[in-house]
Amino acid sequence: MEKQQVGSLRFQIDFSQPLHEQILDQVRSAIAKGEIGLGEKMPSVRELAQELRMNPNTVMRAYQELERDGLTEKRRGQGTFVTSSPERVQVFRTDLAAKYIDAFLAQMSSLGLTWTDVKAYIQQNHTSDKGGDRS
Repeated sequence: MEKQQVGSLRFQIDFSQPLHEQILDQVRSAIAKGEIGLGEKMPSVRELAQELRMNPNTVMRAYQELERDGLTEKRRGQGTFVTSSPERVQVFRTDLAAKYIDAFLAQMSSLGLTWTDVKAYIQQNHTSDKGGDRS
């Protein structure tokens, strides 16, 4: 895997996986975690494509999905910017958390674990990790 910094964005690219999905996931994650500030200018499609050594159409596809998500917005003649709406980012974070929880619970169910088992494992991990102070 190749790690690269482009402006304030950090990418870890695995050329054996779909590239637009990696860009999309990594930018979404950076926005959700606050690693990219609200209203911050994104690198141009051409700049990001050159830095990551990939086709501009790949980057454009990821940028289009980010815009559909409401996480970025185009400003005529200025480029693409992270949304300035903290509410939009919070809604996205909540949706992402729900998706991760659903996937986790599906995996636990496929192991044959009940909700009671899962709660017990979480509680055990929570109290044993870092001396129980994980608030």
